[in-house]
Amino acid sequence: MSASVGSGHLRAAESLAKVFKAHPDVDEVVCDDALEHTNVMHKQFYSNLYTKLCEIAPSFLGWWYESSDDPWVNDSIRFALDLPHTLPLIRYIQDLNPDAIVCTHFMPAGVVSYLLGNQKLESRLSIVVTDFHFHAEWLTRSFNRYFVAQEEDKVHMKGLGLPGDRITVSGIPIDPSFAEPIEKSVARSDLRLDADLPMLLLSAGALGFGPAASVVRRLVDMEEQFQVVVVCGKNEELEAEVREIVKGSKKPFHVLGYTKHMRKLMAAADLMLTKPGGLTTAEALACGLPLLLLDPVGGQEERNATMLLERGAAWICSEVTVLPFKLSKLLAQPGRLKDMSENARSIGFPASSAAVVEKVLNDKQSTNIITAEEVRALRKTALQNKGIQ
Repeated sequence: MSASVGSGHLRAAESLAKVFKAHPDVDEVVCDDALEHTNVMHKQFYSNLYTKLCEIAPSFLGWWYESSDDPWVNDSIRFALDLPHTLPLIRYIQDLNPDAIVCTHFMPAGVVSYLLGNQKLESRLSIVVTDFHFHAEWLTRSFNRYFVAQEEDKVHMKGLGLPGDRITVSGIPIDPSFAEPIEKSVARSDLRLDADLPMLLLSAGALGFGPAASVVRRLVDMEEQFQVVVVCGKNEELEAEVREIVKGSKKPFHVLGYTKHMRKLMAAADLMLTKPGGLTTAEALACGLPLLLLDPVGGQEERNATMLLERGAAWICSEVTVLPFKLSKLLAQPGRLKDMSENARSIGFPASSAAVVEKVLNDKQSTNIITAEEVRALRKTALQNKGIQ
């Protein structure tokens, strides 16, 4: 169960569904978007509003992300606002009556947690966090297991009062194809790319947001020789604009819309230019692909960028005006790119989806329920940690 807020939550759910469906112990798998079972206003609030804010007010998203990251403080308020809109979702889940529910978005996780805590459902709830920082909005009071992207998340969650034996560091679920190694030479041959020229992969994400057109203009003017694959996602206007920009360029540019071949493109690339979304980052790390991060949106993208910079897997370019300068420095240091690739690979989880599936199927622990009294104590501790008495 996921939610169509951006594309990453759905992609994580679809990746898990593929592995569940292939497992011999699973009889039936339903992969669904929770927002399809709520009213129109609720769906627009979660999905359309988020998309619009990414486009026109990314700084507001950053402010909201930080100001709402108050563990055990806002969770009851958020759920109280969600609940009246989710009655169709509640009926849908109760009718399905599944043995296990895996949520890759916090909204359906909160609904299932409510049902379990109030004995309105018998199931096992696993919650898969799809970024490299555990935000307070993912907190629930009834669950079986959390799956997180890195060890630091587990440490943080234990500090918030969650039981460590219920938290698994699995990596963010990505398509099972990432677990199969692909040689760079083979990928380039299959994609009809030059075997010798450095290859840059520029991704605007599935929705085609970000400064892709401005980046392409600067790549066209650079003196260095390289080839570029530009993935414009579902943004047809962006694709047309990019094609016009690269028309007549002496550099090889390959302009794509939405593609299902990101696994092979990442295997072929030497460097990826992208915004640091959770799923894209997880896929690149699984491939050992270094990242040049473009203008991260405040909030989760900034947290993802911080992690990548700390681990030596990325450089950051907050202003497109300095892109040629930074890119030239990187291309002139193949040893640095090699080190970044090794660092990326060391923190990647190529088999993340399989790890989640195996744990879900073999985890027979009863539901962990945090009582109202325990929540009050945890809330007091959380406020004290922020210096609020």
